[in-house]
Amino acid sequence: MTDDHISRGLAAPSEHGWPAGFLWGSATAAAQIEGAAHEDGKEDSIWDAFARVPGAIAGGDTPERAVDHYHRMPQDVALMAELGLQSYRFSTSWARINPGDRQVNRAGLDFYSRLVDELLGAGILPWLTLYHWDLPQALEERGGWANRDTAYRFRDYAVAVYDALGDRVSHWTTFNEPLCSSLIAYAAGEHAPGRREPRAALAALHHQHLAHGLAAAAIRDLAAEHDGRAEQLRLGITLNLTNAVPNDPKDAVDLDAARRIDGLWNRMYLDPLLEGTYPADVLEDLRDYRFEELVHDGDLGAIRQPIDFLGVNHYHDDNVSGHPAPAGVVLAPVPTDRPTSSPFVGSEFVTFPSRHLPTTAMGWEVNPSGLRELLVRLTAEYPALPPLYITENGASYDDTVDDDGRIRDLEREAYIVAHLDAVREAIADGADVRGYFVWSLLDNFEWAWGYAKRFGIVHVDYDTQQRTVKDSGRAYARIIAEAAGGAGDAVGVATGSAAARA
Repeated sequence: MTDDHISRGLAAPSEHGWPAGFLWGSATAAAQIEGAAHEDGKEDSIWDAFARVPGAIAGGDTPERAVDHYHRMPQDVALMAELGLQSYRFSTSWARINPGDRQVNRAGLDFYSRLVDELLGAGILPWLTLYHWDLPQALEERGGWANRDTAYRFRDYAVAVYDALGDRVSHWTTFNEPLCSSLIAYAAGEHAPGRREPRAALAALHHQHLAHGLAAAAIRDLAAEHDGRAEQLRLGITLNLTNAVPNDPKDAVDLDAARRIDGLWNRMYLDPLLEGTYPADVLEDLRDYRFEELVHDGDLGAIRQPIDFLGVNHYHDDNVSGHPAPAGVVLAPVPTDRPTSSPFVGSEFVTFPSRHLPTTAMGWEVNPSGLRELLVRLTAEYPALPPLYITENGASYDDTVDDDGRIRDLEREAYIVAHLDAVREAIADGADVRGYFVWSLLDNFEWAWGYAKRFGIVHVDYDTQQRTVKDSGRAYARIIAEAAGGAGDAVGVATGSAAARA
C-alpha cells in the first residue's frame, strides 16, 4: 500500500482489484416498491397525495400497488440472495410508521422488523435509510419541510425506528438526496409535494439538514445506552452529487454558471454537513431570499454531526452554461406537461447544453469518467471526508422481453461495468470507496415518471408482478462472485441454457 492508502485507512486491493471487504449491494425505496399504500394502518404520504393531482404523474400512475414488495418481501429477499447481494439498502416509510404523524403504528414497524430478520437470515446486511421522500401528508399540510418543526418530528420518527430495529441494524442513513426533496420538490414542483416556492425550498433545504443533525445525535445517544451498539453503529447521509462542467471553460459566463450549480447542487450540502458552514458565494447568490434568517443560533453545530460514511448517488454529470439555450435545441424528456420551474433558486437562468454523448432513457448523458473525477475531487477538497459508498448508480433503458423470456439489456450492463471501472480507478487514485449499490434491484414506481421508466436489474411485469432477472442482473451477480473469489450456479453466474432459465 502507498502512504496515502495507509493514512486514509484503505484496505489493500484483492486479486480482483477491489479493496478487501468491499461491499456489494443494491438499493430501493419504500414508496417505489412497497405498495400496500393504505394497508395495516398506513396513511397518505406526500407521494400518495401528489399522485392524485391531475397531470402530476406520467400515465396517471400511483404508488398504491407499486411492485407489491409489502406482500412479496420474503421472495424478494430470496432473489437478493440468489444474486449474491451482500447488502440491501432500503428505506422505511415515515407514513407507514407514523401515519398522520400521530402515534407509532406497530404494524408498520413490524413489517420492517420482519424484513430485517429475513435479510439477516439470508446473510445480507440491512442498510436502512430513514427518509427517501415520503413525508406524511399530514405534516405537509402543516407546512412540510418549509416548517422548522418538521425537523423535530423527524427526530422523533428516527428514535421510534431505532428503538425497534437498532438491536439488529447497524448501518443507518438519515436522508437520501435532500437536493431532490427540497429544491426539486419545493422550488421546481416536479416532485411531491409539487410546490413552486423558492423561499420554501430553501427553508426545506436547511430544515432537512437540521433534521439530519438532530436524528444523528439522538441515534448515537440511544446506541450508547446499549452494550456494543455504539461500536457497531455506522451512521451517515446520502447525497446526489454532480460535476458542474462549464460548457466553455474560457467563457466567464459559463464558468460562473458552473460555480452556481456546483454551489446549489454540491456545496450547499457538503459544506454544512462536513464543515459546519454554508458557502459564502452561494449565500450571496441567494441574498434576495434572506437564507441566513432561516439559520438559527446553534443550527450549524447541530448539523455538523460526526458521520461514519458519506453515501454518493451519481447517475450523470452536468454540462453547464450561463447562456440561453439555442433556438430549436432538443430538451431532455419530462414526465408530464404539468408546469414546473427551475430548482436552482437564484440561478434559474442556467442551461444545460448537450455534449452529444450517449444518453439513457431519462435523457441523462453517460460519462463514466465523471464518477471517477467526482470521487477524486471529494477526496482532495474535504479533509473531514469519511469513507465513501456509492449508494446509487444505475440507468434506465427501454427494456424488451425477448421471445425466450430474457431481457438482454446490454446498455444497462455496459453502463454498470463502465461505472464500476470508474470507481476502481478512483480507488487507485486514493479515494476511500468501500462499497457499491446498484440502482435499482427492481423496476418500480419512478416518481413523476410513474411506471414509464425502468431502472431495475430485475424486470417486473406490472400486471402479474412476476420478477425476471435481466442480463444486467446476471452480469452484476458474476461481478460480485468474482470479486469475492467465488463462482457457482447462482442466477447471476449461470451461463448458456441455465442462464436462459434464470
